[in-house]
Amino acid sequence: MLSGDRWRIIILAALAGIVAAALLPEPESEENYGYSPNRGGTAAFLRELKDPYFRQAGSEAIAKATGRNTMLYRAALAAHQERYGRPFVVGQQGIGDCVSFGWAMGVWVAQSVDWEDGRLAEPPLMPATESIYGGSRVEARGKNGDGRSAVGGYSDGSYGGAAARWVNEWGVVYREPQDRDDLTTYSSERAKQWGAYGNGGEGDDGQLDEAAKVHPCQHVALVTNFEEAAAAIESGFPVPVCSMAGFSSTRDSDGFARRSGSWAHCMCFVAVRYGSGDDGRGEADNSGRKGLLCINSWGPTWIDGPKWPADMPEGSFWVDEDVVNEMLRGEDSFAVGSVDGFGWRDLHHGEWMDERR
Repeated sequence: MLSGDRWRIIILAALAGIVAAALLPEPESEENYGYSPNRGGTAAFLRELKDPYFRQAGSEAIAKATGRNTMLYRAALAAHQERYGRPFVVGQQGIGDCVSFGWAMGVWVAQSVDWEDGRLAEPPLMPATESIYGGSRVEARGKNGDGRSAVGGYSDGSYGGAAARWVNEWGVVYREPQDRDDLTTYSSERAKQWGAYGNGGEGDDGQLDEAAKVHPCQHVALVTNFEEAAAAIESGFPVPVCSMAGFSSTRDSDGFARRSGSWAHCMCFVAVRYGSGDDGRGEADNSGRKGLLCINSWGPTWIDGPKWPADMPEGSFWVDEDVVNEMLRGEDSFAVGSVDGFGWRDLHHGEWMDERR
């Protein structure tokens, strides 16, 4: 028979487990996903681009890539601290609007690199995910976005090609007060409504569409394999990734998450490692594994386990090369370019890249 103290220990441990589980998002919940593949829609958008594939638009970046470990998220962390005066904490989606989170992350990281590299005068504001979500579900699909009817419907979801078209042909609205809405903080209720009525929501009459056009993302290109994605990241171009690949909620000793299950989901690749050298700040990589760092939209605590480098954002994980190739074979993941396009850039400032190579 267990003593009273032993029973108290067991009960407390069980309660602690319940509390801890309650703090983590449930991967099985539909609100944690929202990727709805539309090959025809993405193909139609690609036909509108002069150089639709990164192997075309980013040929110089691919040719000149040297295999350097590159941590683009560091530019974003620095930009966030400079702009907001506090450390970055990854957001958490509240409905099936993951595509807007992945694309907002991609745009923000790309602009942060441009700021760090001297191409933008000020660190960027965070993009408003609700705008990308509504625009990708309504205007980017050729539906009337005047806000007079819920033409997008209330079921959740979007796809990469629609988000790419929205930010490319319209643009980005930032997290700041607008005429009709204060977009400073994320609202899942707003996302739901804008997903039905389009960017700006019910009664907007196209006003926020015009505001988005002030900040177009002029350079997007489809990425189809690890080599292209790695080269894109080396030159400062993050990759919002839409796929059906799922992962473990625990990182292994090298910081990688094991491929597990199926997620209809969008996230964003923001760093590359080649299995040797260091992180640019002296932290060695002895893993022998190539991979890309994926940042999710489920808050900072959904995954745990070791990290490499130590400053990789909470809520992120490394993805092995073969799994990256699997994810990109869906052909709905795009590199987000600089304000100057997709040309090769030597971002070797000792902060983002491994100096050994």
